[in-house]
Amino acid sequence: MKERVVLDVSKLPLHGMGTASLTWWGTCAFMLIEGSGFGLAIAVYFYLMSIAKTWPTDAPAPGIWPGTLLTVLLLASVVPNVVLSRLACRQDLKRVRIGLIVMSALGTLPLILRFFEFQVLGVRWDDNAYGSIIWVMLGLHTTHILTDLIDTLVLTCLMFSRHADNPRRYGDVQDNALYWNFVVVAWIPLYLCIYWVPRL
Repeated sequence: MKERVVLDVSKLPLHGMGTASLTWWGTCAFMLIEGSGFGLAIAVYFYLMSIAKTWPTDAPAPGIWPGTLLTVLLLASVVPNVVLSRLACRQDLKRVRIGLIVMSALGTLPLILRFFEFQVLGVRWDDNAYGSIIWVMLGLHTTHILTDLIDTLVLTCLMFSRHADNPRRYGDVQDNALYWNFVVVAWIPLYLCIYWVPRL
């Protein structure tokens, strides 16, 4: 059998960024699954609220300031995060390093504020169904902040090492930035449920 070369692809890059990357598609699938988890938690919250005589159950509405400050911080973090993603697209190593350091700090601060959020909930996780669901919602989101922070710290270390020479790392930075945007967007309905629905 005689083989005929149809197209020479030997000069194509070994990796892609954005939609050309399998990692990007994996990140999107991961966000879809985790978004479904957040959606289920919100559905449980409203189901429990619909069968409760009072809401919140045997507890005051949570203190609003730590959660609101965290929300403002998360929303503000989107700007440097988008800038970092664009710098990664241009493969600007020096500025990507700076952006990763900034995003590492902006990933750590919400965890500090989250500690104070748990303090002002006014109910323990095992007091009643209301306490359980708001602790679950905060716990789920805290896990996502922590997961992205660890990923950001690992990428920061890689970009300050010999691995920064690998152009594939820039795609990883873009995927990490995409995931952080998901963490921010996912927080908005949780924030409204936890802090504003009990006040309506």
